[in-house]
Amino acid sequence: MIDPLRELMDRAEIADVVHRYATAIDQRDWALMSDVFTVDMVADFRSFGVREVFEGPAAEWVALVASTIDGCDATQHMMTNLVHDIRGDAATCTAYMRAEHFLINHRGDDSYTVGGYYTHELVRTDAGWRIAKYTLNVTWSRGNRHVLSLATRRAAKTTTGEAR
Repeated sequence: MIDPLRELMDRAEIADVVHRYATAIDQRDWALMSDVFTVDMVADFRSFGVREVFEGPAAEWVALVASTIDGCDATQHMMTNLVHDIRGDAATCTAYMRAEHFLINHRGDDSYTVGGYYTHELVRTDAGWRIAKYTLNVTWSRGNRHVLSLATRRAAKTTTGEAR
């Protein structure tokens, strides 16, 4: 029999992991972002235009995300409508998402917005629930997609010591 209190606690903890992920990106808190994943993880962003599924250490994935986000002037990631499917020590959480990316630039609009949903596959660990795999499913976008490539170039210049 399912313990209703355990199920409510699991749902709250899983929602917290999903929300910490979004918060970590927007606050550029890469240590916090690393903490939402299992040590080795999978990220499928092919619907966003990434050519291959990432499989490897969470630290490498976080560094890839930071290599673009650090170049933005601001971002805002929102997660809503969380639907949980908890099966013991494994769970799937589907969440609507909207991600706003801002960068003042001279190549068009200063923003790029992506909408859709994430499918998070989580496992219970000794440290709590962690994302082992997640898939971004982009269903719409608007604005200047160049904002992201410009942000990546800007972040690379900052990393190499060049001025913004």
